[in-house]
Amino acid sequence: MRKTKRNLTAAVLVFAATLSATPVFAAKEKEESTSKANTESISKEVSAKDNGERTIIDHAGNEVTLPEEINRIVVTDTLPLPSVLSLYLDSAEKLVGISPVSMSAAKAGLLGELYPEILDADTSFFENNELNIESLLTLEPDLVFYNAQNKELGESLASAGLTAVAVSVTKWDYNASDTFDAWMDLLADIFPEEKEKAEAAKEYGEKVEEEIQDKTDELKDEEKKNVFFLFNYSDTALVTSGKNFWGQYWCDAINAVNVGEEIEAERSNASVNMEQVYSWDPKIIFISNFTKAMPEDLYNNTIGDNDWSSVSAVKNEQVYKMPLGAYRSFTPGADTPMTLMWLAKTVYPDLFEDVDMTEEVENYYKEVYNIELTDDQVAQMYTPSADAANGYGSSK
Repeated sequence: MRKTKRNLTAAVLVFAATLSATPVFAAKEKEESTSKANTESISKEVSAKDNGERTIIDHAGNEVTLPEEINRIVVTDTLPLPSVLSLYLDSAEKLVGISPVSMSAAKAGLLGELYPEILDADTSFFENNELNIESLLTLEPDLVFYNAQNKELGESLASAGLTAVAVSVTKWDYNASDTFDAWMDLLADIFPEEKEKAEAAKEYGEKVEEEIQDKTDELKDEEKKNVFFLFNYSDTALVTSGKNFWGQYWCDAINAVNVGEEIEAERSNASVNMEQVYSWDPKIIFISNFTKAMPEDLYNNTIGDNDWSSVSAVKNEQVYKMPLGAYRSFTPGADTPMTLMWLAKTVYPDLFEDVDMTEEVENYYKEVYNIELTDDQVAQMYTPSADAANGYGSSK
């Protein structure tokens, strides 16, 4: 990918922002909750100037004046966003810089196959998991996306003379669907020529949510499955999703029970031990792609000294690796509606026996993104390897 250079006459500001152990970004301060009804209004205040520039309101409430042309984009610490941008724009040509963690998912998943140009994006402005603004400036971005909770980084980007747009995840209380909808609203403001795609994605997601609710609303409490999310697992770590993380939304949305709901720790700070797992005795276990652990590791007790053999999900071989499509599906992203449907069908196969996931995914990608996936590509999404965790935290 061609990268032109322009002279930098001002002194360069160097700033290091350590990547969080959270799969999306480090949340320094949780923002006020915003309901789904308000997601469309977060960035609706758009104005045009005579010279073609436009002004938007980002997720941190900042008024951002966009350049007339946006041809070079850097995404810093909102890790799923490069994949969302690529599908929204139907190209990754404008993405000149992304996080190494985003890049590793692009290489392991479907994104690098759909948009091979993303593999040319620069990741060197992250050094040892730290962001260096001097290196970022050499990419000469027209627009930089950063996490809305990382206010210090936002201020540093602005001080360096960069046009920066804040993107949030915590504003919607770890509701993956609401968060994805809000991202699409923001992209529609920035790139209005593709706004119909944003509406199509939101409408499809709503349709999936309604179908799942229709089929699961009548479940009695004793019929709801107990689910355990294994976010990270190694010789030294056993981390689940508590009440304040994505697993809670996934369970609520399909009328299942998140066994870790009692844990108040936010994000990936919900460390547990095997005694707690034994007491919960989950019927289903989902393993994220932020860890190299695979179902076979639990079936065969190949990680650490833990014995999973008495856990119902293991005894009944109901342990599943979460999909890796455009990005790691535990977080919000372009595949969120399909992740939701897959979870519902996996937890309640009898209620969703009429759903063919291959057909569903192919229809979603065609209807929303105008992409025709093959059966093999869909199969690839739903059979990720341990390498899906490459580049993330202790899973390097």
